[in-house]
Amino acid sequence: MKVCIVGASGKLGQYMIQQALDRGYEVVGVCRARSVDKLAAFHGRITIMPGDANDRVVIQRAVAGCDGVLTVLVPWGMNHHSSGTAQAVLDFAPPGARLIFSCGWHITRDGLDTYSPAFLRMVRVMGGLARILRLGQIDDQVEACRRIFASNTRWTVVRGSDLEEGESQGLPVWSRRVGDPLLASNRTRRIDFALFMVAALENDQLVHEAPAIVGCQTPSALAHGGAL
Repeated sequence: MKVCIVGASGKLGQYMIQQALDRGYEVVGVCRARSVDKLAAFHGRITIMPGDANDRVVIQRAVAGCDGVLTVLVPWGMNHHSSGTAQAVLDFAPPGARLIFSCGWHITRDGLDTYSPAFLRMVRVMGGLARILRLGQIDDQVEACRRIFASNTRWTVVRGSDLEEGESQGLPVWSRRVGDPLLASNRTRRIDFALFMVAALENDQLVHEAPAIVGCQTPSALAHGGAL
């Protein structure tokens, strides 16, 4: 399998690279030119495409011939980074390719997720501050996912809980709805988020799903275990 990882130089991206290499996949990584040095540990083992993730020319070249595309959706800047990245991947990925996108729990596919008042306040405050400081556009991440959900590609949107570092605990468990008691612990190891993303490439049960995930060894997962 040949896979493209968009956002390869970040912590999540680097974990996904290693997971993909461990499976014997051929890897193409997209990252900003100034971040290429962060991928030095993978020199000679992956192909690196320097450029912005929302640069349509870069994405078109990077995804050519790929069986899967793993995309870290980030609301950086004020230039519609998330929606531009998502649209480029949707437009240029080969027909039938598995497209896996990452985002947070704040994304909802059908409006049936249940959020606590504290969580909603946090999203509003963070979104407002990012907009005022011109650091990012959380609303644009919502728009990116709207476009993904409306597409007829073989997509999966993985919605992550709060992330932490640490050794792998295994494949996270998931639910279709935020608010499920399964997710109450709200913690996932970043390395396991990457594991879930890469494993989704070959899990057709996740096509057209937006799984909200949590670490499989967290108290809520152990109490309510299992997917769905």
